[in-house]
Amino acid sequence: MDEQAPAENAIAAIRVSSVKQGTDGDSPEAQKEQIEQFAKLHNIHLIKTFIFLESASKVAQPMQEAIDYCKDPKHDVELFIIKSIDRFTRGGATPYDYLKMQLEKYGVKLVDLYGIISQNRINTLEHLGLKYRWSEYSPSQKTEFLEAERAKDELRDIMSRMIGAEIRYTRLGYWMRRPPYGYQNVRVETGNGKRYILEPHPAEAEFVRKMFELRKRGTLSDSQIVDEINSLGYKSRVFNRRGNYDKTEITARIGGNKLTLKQLWLLIKNPIYAGVLCEKWTDFKPIKCQFEGLVSYHTFNAANNGKLAISERNGIVNLVKQEIPEYFLRKGSHNADYPYRKIITCPCCAKPLYGSASRGKLGIYYPAYHCTKRGHYFRVPKQEFEDSIVKFTHSIAFSEQHISDLTQAIETVWEQRQHTLGQEETSIDRRINELHAQANATVDKIRLLSSQAAIKYMEDDLMKIEEDITNLKNQKEQKSAENPTSIDVIIKYVKYFLEHLDYLLLQQIDPVKRANFFGVLFDKAPTYQEIISGTQDINKISGINELFTVKKTNLSLMVRERGLEPPHLTVLAPKASVSTNSTTRAGF
Repeated sequence: MDEQAPAENAIAAIRVSSVKQGTDGDSPEAQKEQIEQFAKLHNIHLIKTFIFLESASKVAQPMQEAIDYCKDPKHDVELFIIKSIDRFTRGGATPYDYLKMQLEKYGVKLVDLYGIISQNRINTLEHLGLKYRWSEYSPSQKTEFLEAERAKDELRDIMSRMIGAEIRYTRLGYWMRRPPYGYQNVRVETGNGKRYILEPHPAEAEFVRKMFELRKRGTLSDSQIVDEINSLGYKSRVFNRRGNYDKTEITARIGGNKLTLKQLWLLIKNPIYAGVLCEKWTDFKPIKCQFEGLVSYHTFNAANNGKLAISERNGIVNLVKQEIPEYFLRKGSHNADYPYRKIITCPCCAKPLYGSASRGKLGIYYPAYHCTKRGHYFRVPKQEFEDSIVKFTHSIAFSEQHISDLTQAIETVWEQRQHTLGQEETSIDRRINELHAQANATVDKIRLLSSQAAIKYMEDDLMKIEEDITNLKNQKEQKSAENPTSIDVIIKYVKYFLEHLDYLLLQQIDPVKRANFFGVLFDKAPTYQEIISGTQDINKISGINELFTVKKTNLSLMVRERGLEPPHLTVLAPKASVSTNSTTRAGF
């Protein structure tokens, strides 16, 4: 009697599409029983069983974990058993081929229970006694690719039917998701068949109603409302957290927390509690639900303080979001009304100035730069302040002894940018070569397919690749056609602006940019006193950049003979107001 052949070592890979299907249904157990019976009939020894409770249509394939297990030589795996190709992957022919090639590289055979995957290998050069990688193939490869594409198409059809129906019923006012806090799903008979609606949760609904009621009263702050709700015993819902690989394993229980301010704000502004749907599936248009809300429109509007308002007229629901008043908007350092307040500092404390407009008795506003919150009083009208900056700008020029250094630096930067352009063209060439390789691989796969649907999708991918290649070639031609500006022309422009520095600094349309350009003149922010107290030696101004100097023809500002100290600020600028208390002195 012939001895029985030794059993082959194998692993089993079982997959269902979701945790709910795996925990509430019997699909994993049914697959496991079928694979165990198959192994028993074919003298196969199962050394490990992998169970995956997740979709295989994503980029990261769940079967990769089981394949990585097979790559380890110490496990001595010979067979990889699955129920069918659609349990292996639903990503189509490309992911299927990639996963199977990994198994073949390590000598592991992929086996399905339906016999679609053949274990035979055909060598087209067998009659010559030679074998190459390209001459050997599986006769069932086309069928396998077709089955993988069919599984992908089936997923798309299933999702289109299911999600499409859910979107339609959502727009009719029914509920299609997990119920929000305070509600529970109830299936009822409707004119559209049995559908889910939301009804008040017996334990949670009262907490939600209480939140809206306290917010409507307006007698408590939000923090006090949170404390009040928590004192009534509020706890968030509890959910199970499952393992990353074994979805049947519960690793933790999350939830059961007290109410927080952020959660309160999210609940209060959710229109579902007033019986109104407004989300992506409704194109963010308000839809009246087929069920009553926990609170009325009036209560919802009052709780949101008018920021969100729901109204209904002739059966049509409107949800209005109130625009934020301008005075609520943050006035940052880039406020165009007072652009110099961070550039020039207070002459008394050398700190950044404030900018605002005070209203007079006749209701007229008087804008000014000021510093009035640091124990002293300094205020200059905005127009006078900015006129002083204009006069100062007209009095300075670029130092001639640094022009050569500046032009040399510009030439260096120009050369670096030209080098960068060359690198960009090289990168485009590399990307074009990669796309050509992808196109060739796609063409090879099309030759193996017989399904018209699979070929169509492959051709669409090929057309997309060709389109990307054309765009890259056009981009390369545009870059090649663009003649870089000559360095001589750039130097001429630089010298022109250096000779007309005031034009560069004062003719900017954007006041914020104009102020930022002015700030380049200084390494350290100057005080207003230094700006209006002109001097023949501009280097004596605190923080002035060494690249700038006083114009030789300067007759503006207050140029005085040497040895004379500048008069007091109130003499130089009669409209400027400076006062100090007994503990603060402004030294000039």
